[in-house]
Amino acid sequence: MAELEKAVRAGRLHHAYLLVGPPRVGKLALARDLARAVNCTGEAPPCGECSQCRRIGAGLHADVQVIGLDGGGERPRAEIGIDAVRDMERAASLLPFEGKCRVFVIDGAEHLSEEAANALLKTLEEPPTRVLLVLLTAHAQDLPPTVTSRCQRVELRPLPWERVEALLRERYGLSEEQAREVARLSLGCPGWAVEAARDPGLLQRRSARLDVIAALAEAPLGERFAYAEEVARTFQRQRAAAREELFLWLRWWRDVMLVQAGLEEHIAHRQRAEELRRHAERCSKAQVASFLRVVLNTLETLDRNASPRLALEVMMLEMPGLTHGLSRPGVKA
Repeated sequence: MAELEKAVRAGRLHHAYLLVGPPRVGKLALARDLARAVNCTGEAPPCGECSQCRRIGAGLHADVQVIGLDGGGERPRAEIGIDAVRDMERAASLLPFEGKCRVFVIDGAEHLSEEAANALLKTLEEPPTRVLLVLLTAHAQDLPPTVTSRCQRVELRPLPWERVEALLRERYGLSEEQAREVARLSLGCPGWAVEAARDPGLLQRRSARLDVIAALAEAPLGERFAYAEEVARTFQRQRAAAREELFLWLRWWRDVMLVQAGLEEHIAHRQRAEELRRHAERCSKAQVASFLRVVLNTLETLDRNASPRLALEVMMLEMPGLTHGLSRPGVKA
């Protein structure tokens, strides 16, 4: 990050960057800052105040394009295909329309099809002038080495929750109690924390989803399968939302594992400590660790374009049950 900041100040950015980090850690926000930096008309780019910076921040700039699986109100794509890359290449061959530089952000670059990744190589190897490419990924290992080797790699890691808390208090005016709660729930991902600070309803919606997740451990199989069908339908319409739901499962059962390990001070959902203790007491450590692996495998399976409903039903079958009769055969609940 220090080298990137130095390059911005010197006006010597690389033609292509690969931003690597967990979901909602701030990759897209940094990409927009880079777009501001190369188009800013202020004295210290990115100033955030000039018309170029404001238009980029509002998502209105004609020379800044975000390419991903979801967007434009269309049905989400299973992958970023070659047509999207060819459209980008055609746009890259044109001079900037309203700014100084065209910026193309590929959000979820690990979802590039093989054909699309190969087509992108041409632009990476022979970049047009006044064009900046920014690839975002949570799984750099899934990208072809030929692509990653032609980008300047920048790692974004989760921040200590104390730094996220300070950010929320200083920039967004949250009280100490509110900032601490949001910071812990963010798991060090400032992108999510900032969104929660700006949209108070986000925490309420998240809490409602956690109610469902916690209750399913004590629900009969029919209810679990109904939930799997609901999330599968969401995945067909909006992949990002369905993936976020599964990350919520990971965070909940991670907290259960921490309670079992006697590390309750590190749990994210401190206001739900009593529920977490009940889960921790009625499941074995082996069950919790195994189910966390199942959720991770489900995310990977969905990324491979398997049947969403089948993958989620398998996950529901593998979930530890808190009520007699819900555990898998041969495993004590």
